[in-house]
Amino acid sequence: LEEAIEKGKQTNRGERGQIAIGFVSSAVYKIIPPILRRFRTLVTGVNLELHELTSDRQIEWLQEGKLDVGFVRPPFREEEFNVAANFQESLIVALSESHPLADRASISLSLLAHESFIIFPRPVAPELFDRIISLFQQANFSPKIVQEAIQMQTIVSLVAAEMGVAIVPASIENLQRTGVVYKTLEEQTPQSAIAIIYRKKQQSATVMKFIEVVEEISDESRVLSVENLALQSAI
Repeated sequence: LEEAIEKGKQTNRGERGQIAIGFVSSAVYKIIPPILRRFRTLVTGVNLELHELTSDRQIEWLQEGKLDVGFVRPPFREEEFNVAANFQESLIVALSESHPLADRASISLSLLAHESFIIFPRPVAPELFDRIISLFQQANFSPKIVQEAIQMQTIVSLVAAEMGVAIVPASIENLQRTGVVYKTLEEQTPQSAIAIIYRKKQQSATVMKFIEVVEEISDESRVLSVENLALQSAI
């Protein structure tokens, strides 16, 4: 009886149960790991069910109740969901290590005007796709897109196979794929966003415990970014 009572208390505190989490593949390389580590350290009795899905599929599953939390790329209908955090990052270029520009510290986008590009289909992440295309427009050229792939790791693998180059979120640099190098762009790039969302009618204490951790990590990341900018300005 005492054990049953304690389990009930743990459930009410969000320390027992299950959370179904969806995520886009690129969230794995920077955003998700610190959140899961923190949550698993604080809460040991919750089972995390992870699903790698495109943003549009996550929206469907959230609406159907198959997911509790989604790591998605905008846009989405904000009236349906609460946003726990919104992580922003710059865009970089992925090149094969044999590429003539691979030895440069950074690359001007204009130098890529005649390259073949690998990119994801627009329906997968419309906002990110449009921001990447806007980069090319600012550099006064239209990209020659030779291949599309849904997953970022597939795009990077195709870059390694020398099928083309790719503009990717900066966190993809943590995907250390043999045969690929990552370079910053000399131009100021638009920000790539990943939002952590959940249903507005969410009542689960377990899910809200997870959201608390997400918000803590987001606040810490924001403070660190401000400190880094201040340090760079001082230098």
